[in-house]
Amino acid sequence: MKKIMLLLANGFEAVEASVFTDVLGWNKWEGDGTTEVVTVGLHTQLQCTWNFKVTPEKLLHEIDLADFDALAIPGGFEEAGFYEDAFSEEFQRVVRHFDDQQKPIATICVASLILGHSGILHNRQATTYNHPTSKRLAQLASFGATVVNERIVQTDHIITSSNPGTGFDVAFCLLETLTSTSNTARVKDLMGFR
Repeated sequence: MKKIMLLLANGFEAVEASVFTDVLGWNKWEGDGTTEVVTVGLHTQLQCTWNFKVTPEKLLHEIDLADFDALAIPGGFEEAGFYEDAFSEEFQRVVRHFDDQQKPIATICVASLILGHSGILHNRQATTYNHPTSKRLAQLASFGATVVNERIVQTDHIITSSNPGTGFDVAFCLLETLTSTSNTARVKDLMGFR
């Protein structure tokens, strides 16, 4: 069984988290059965962007990072306090651990800024929220990343994406990395992605 940590910051976007739980959950029950998602946060209750509340299964201090095979992180909104948890030393330590171990890291939208802040994107290709009115690409570049303005950028074991609309694609990319192309195609078909 491959264990995926879904790392949730206060202020995360629920839709970006749900693509990981759904795709990897469908795989657990209808695909090859090898993926298990564990939601992890710093607080006993997290408030998503737009006030949806979530209780993570585990608190970060309760887990052993070595027990996990991959890391998935949804983005969120600054106005909802996302960067307070996202840029915390606790989150940075998690990111550095997965990078040091060369384990898959998948982020959606501005979650790639967490990776940039940790230092692991220095001289690596990545992307983040890319709407023309946003300054997030410049912020990612300020962390030393080589910014590529594309929907999804995969560099080594790291997947970054440009907006919430890429969520399912990122989740399927992670599933393919953890299982196989044929298994991912089967799960996509079962979920109606043809």
